[in-house]
Amino acid sequence: MFAAERRQLILEMVRANGAVSLRELARVVQTSEVTVRRDVRALEAEGLLDRRHGGAVLPGGFTRESGFPQKSHLATAEKTAIADLAASFVQEGEAIVVGAGTTTQELARRLARVPGLTVVTNSLLVAQALAHANRVEVVMTGGTLRGSNYALVGSGAEQSLQGLRVSRAFLSGSGLTAERGLSTSNMLSASVDRALVQAAAEVVVLADHTKLGTDTMFQTVPTDLITRLVTDEPPGHDDRAATELQALADQGVQIAVTGASEHPGGDQVPARRQQRRDVPLPGPRRGQVPGGSPGLRSATALGEQTPGTERARVADLRRR
Repeated sequence: MFAAERRQLILEMVRANGAVSLRELARVVQTSEVTVRRDVRALEAEGLLDRRHGGAVLPGGFTRESGFPQKSHLATAEKTAIADLAASFVQEGEAIVVGAGTTTQELARRLARVPGLTVVTNSLLVAQALAHANRVEVVMTGGTLRGSNYALVGSGAEQSLQGLRVSRAFLSGSGLTAERGLSTSNMLSASVDRALVQAAAEVVVLADHTKLGTDTMFQTVPTDLITRLVTDEPPGHDDRAATELQALADQGVQIAVTGASEHPGGDQVPARRQQRRDVPLPGPRRGQVPGGSPGLRSATALGEQTPGTERARVADLRRR
């Protein structure tokens, strides 16, 4: 394929999806990521697209948000691995909140196997993934349906979360930087995500490496409120992602990376990270979530009850 043909195909993919990773572009045009990166630079110089960390977006991508169909085809392997790792942090009998997004939808599919779980969510896709799970109770917020990502937003969603207290929130977003934290391109989604954060004792962000270093309009979680980041190992040539991970770790964010090697003691340590610190999670619960058969309830029914006992210990993984 000639360079002009490659670049035209790259441009068509970005126009169709809003944002595409370099890895996906290289797979489709059947060339190396190095060549694709060169093509993306040339297209950016012509003003036809904008480069973002690990990928390309339409011009003005700072304010544009891709719809669910486009997002669901981006970095699918990375999202699956991130969901697998994030699910390992969830304990039996716990109460958590899960925000909207394609990565959190993947997480929900795995949470269906955790007995006694209570999941509060504003995402129809998360609720659907858990609707038939045995011994998992799904609690929906109120609000107005936002069709582009199948999420409930607005004052109804935010008010239904008042007085809620759970062990942790699992959130995704459009971008993550050490300077501003997690951000998204939609104001209503950002507002609900902030309400989800207020309900949780700790915040776990799920973000693949293409989102590292990307900044969008509305901040949802400042860096100092992020307890843990679950991400995939950036490509070796991606210095920007590695730098961003180091900056996040320097600010106290615990980094959990998929594809970590297993040490004799059982701790997961990702490649190129040499320093770790065991950090205990919050202690015993102060209240019990009411019993009952699995199903859908209003978030207000949870009141101010707190989650089950935290027993997990995870490694705080940082690079020097």
